Amino acid sequence: QVQLVESGGGLVQAGGSLRLACAASGSTFTIYTMAMGWFRQAPGKEREFVAAIGSGSRTDYADSVKDRFTISRDNAKKTVYLQMSSLKPEDTAVYYCAAQPGVVGIISRHMRYSYWGQGTQVTVSS
Repeated sequence: QVQLVESGGGLVQAGGSLRLACAASGSTFTIYTMAMGWFRQAPGKEREFVAAIGSGSRTDYADSVKDRFTISRDNAKKTVYLQMSSLKPEDTAVYYCAAQPGVVGIISRHMRYSYWGQGTQVTVSS
């Protein structure tokens, strides 16, 4: 089992920045072989891929956030981060962290993740 807890959401003006964190815990996984990702879901819309990171720190991003968001991981702290800059009102959504143990590569499809956090709200005002 893996438990994921997101933090760092909030209200920010357009053009501002936020950093989300996702702390993983549990007794039956190793962070070193676990793919992790961030997804978001706006009201009335489907959950969409934002960014993913493999155990070797390879990364992938949705086109809509490339050059504005950065995903990173600190294995010693069992934490994945999403640094968001130049935020736009269309970035407003609940952001979810996801994890899949036993995968060293990148996963960008939400159905391949087994574990999810509870979500953190990000609101960008214009």
